[in-house]
Amino acid sequence: MCSCQQHSTANSVAASAPNGAVSFRVEDMTCGHCAGTIKQAIEGRIPGTSVTADPGSKLVSVQGGADAAAIRSAITAAGYTPSAELVG
Repeated sequence: MCSCQQHSTANSVAASAPNGAVSFRVEDMTCGHCAGTIKQAIEGRIPGTSVTADPGSKLVSVQGGADAAAIRSAITAAGYTPSAELVG
């Protein structure tokens, strides 16, 4: 989990998973730093993916052919806790 002191309560733009994306709620993603860490973890472990991580909605959406188990594993390896999977 993030230890930065710059947590924000950004307004959510994305409230649901984009079409074709595999998405997870990540309740412990609290700021832009957290979102960047999760994005880098997924894109680094699963080449060809495109990740959108929104701390305001607590939603991480992944496009690019990755399976849910691999995404969940990458989020967990980054130190975060993925919960409910949403399919767009």
